[in-house]
Amino acid sequence: MKNITISGLYVVTDSALSRGRPLAEVVEMAIQGGARVVQYREKHLSEEGMIQEARMLRRVAQEYGVPLIINDNLQVVEAVDADGVHLGQKDTPLAQARRILGAGKIIGISAGNLQEAIGAWRGGADYLGVGPIYVNRTVTAVKPDVGEATGLELISQVKKAVGIPVIAIGGINRENAARVLRAGADGIAVAWAVFASPDPRKAAEQLATICEQEGKNS
Repeated sequence: MKNITISGLYVVTDSALSRGRPLAEVVEMAIQGGARVVQYREKHLSEEGMIQEARMLRRVAQEYGVPLIINDNLQVVEAVDADGVHLGQKDTPLAQARRILGAGKIIGISAGNLQEAIGAWRGGADYLGVGPIYVNRTVTAVKPDVGEATGLELISQVKKAVGIPVIAIGGINRENAARVLRAGADGIAVAWAVFASPDPRKAAEQLATICEQEGKNS
């Protein structure tokens, strides 16, 4: 694995939330505000469309020294030489992804319960995306596949059980971020809280500050 620590503010792209602004522009503002990791997740595009857009984000991320993770698609990871991939439980199996990408790429795995988290850790995942911690009704309306809220207890359980970074995801915002981090998360993954904001840079800065205050942005 590359020597990259996954922690602090982790942003997940969603062009549907970005108020018509170019995705690369919003991502750059998020990084300027303090985002430490960017995950590219735009499932509505063709693979070629994803590659073109991911290349733009790759340039932005490299300029700021921030890792770019691609959601699910190994072909896009290879085409743009992204830093890694994030896989759900129903995506490409972890072992297969590792064979394809090699040891030099980051592989993150989504986990909705303790068993999934431990299995991913033992299988060689580099970090976990645990949640959804909370369920935002607005997000659920546009993403009906979002699971039931797991709550903070799962974060605490997973953190005690595994030896890799734990990133909490699902309905996290500046009002509840500190509680999530205090439960044991190494970082927080957000889409809505940054991409839907009229000022993504400021929104990211507020969340990154909370991460720093909780000692999770080092």
